Amino acid sequence: MITTSIKRRTLLGAGLAGASMLAMPSVLRAQDKSLKVGVYGGYFKTSFDKNIFPEFTKATGIAVESIAEPTGEAWLVQLEQAARAGQAPADVSMMSQVAMLKGQSTELWTPIDMSKIKNSSNLLDRFINKYPDGRVAGIGAVSWYITLVTNTDVYKEAPTSWAAFWDPANADKLGLLALVSNSFLLEVTAKTFFGGTNALDTEEGILKVFDKLAEVKPNVRLWYRDEAQFEQSLKSGEIPMGQYYHDVTGLAAADGNPVRSTFPKEGGIQDSGCWALSRASQKSEEAHIFIDYMCQPSIQATLSRKVGTSPTVKREVTDLTDKEFAAVSSDIEPIVPRYDLYQSKSDWLNQKWTELIVG
Repeated sequence: MITTSIKRRTLLGAGLAGASMLAMPSVLRAQDKSLKVGVYGGYFKTSFDKNIFPEFTKATGIAVESIAEPTGEAWLVQLEQAARAGQAPADVSMMSQVAMLKGQSTELWTPIDMSKIKNSSNLLDRFINKYPDGRVAGIGAVSWYITLVTNTDVYKEAPTSWAAFWDPANADKLGLLALVSNSFLLEVTAKTFFGGTNALDTEEGILKVFDKLAEVKPNVRLWYRDEAQFEQSLKSGEIPMGQYYHDVTGLAAADGNPVRSTFPKEGGIQDSGCWALSRASQKSEEAHIFIDYMCQPSIQATLSRKVGTSPTVKREVTDLTDKEFAAVSSDIEPIVPRYDLYQSKSDWLNQKWTELIVG
């Protein structure tokens, strides 16, 4: 179970899905109408094919051809090139927030008519992605959390704040994600020590946050790209503290491993993906029906139970039990990544990250 979760999470967050996954779309039959939907590959796509798409087809009569898309920039580039030629490899795609912003800059996304998304009233505001002029570019598909994780044999008490990463008592004990754009440690530092992520509004502010984050370096044992490596080290106690995916850690604990996931008082890091409609698609009507269907509280609850994602709708409209909700989410206000910076200052941030943090 854990192995499949790691594979899914790798595909969700790290952009490692290969082009081979694009070769064999799976088609679910329906009477006449159809829609091509791009979703992250591997376990994630399998879950949608099994638990979501057949029910959608049953409810609407619209057949779904699911396409395994690579995460990261690769799918965005393919969609953009195809749209220039008037083609849509998928009508609707699940896109990262940075990819959403990059697609906005070329008007790749057909604006969504919110009057046709009757279930949009259930959505949390942060899951409505808008063009600068207010048009809706995308609607929250799924979200997930990165939290503060610890080995329970080494740490009998759960830490309560991200500030634990800076505690001298934790020298050489941390495993942290290796990239500025997937660790979101600038946001964590800004929220923990500078009052919020608006501290990152200026380059001067970002450099102050970098300086504070640099103080964590003596405590870091591993800057990891391989999630499985860190998970094994966390379980064994070799690297007993760090940041990791909340749902995967919960599964590891349920399997009897001495690990815990904690939502610090500053909030867990909430990352997410959007449904977006390619401007080249001729299936706007079907796409709106699909997006509206996916905004239903019952569907978001099914995703939480079957895929391990956090709902993009208000908790109170779902039928998730306290235990089910806690397995994927939290009521503590989250740290939302500053996706705008990873679009507008990507090269500069990567340079400073290498220079000041992992170099």
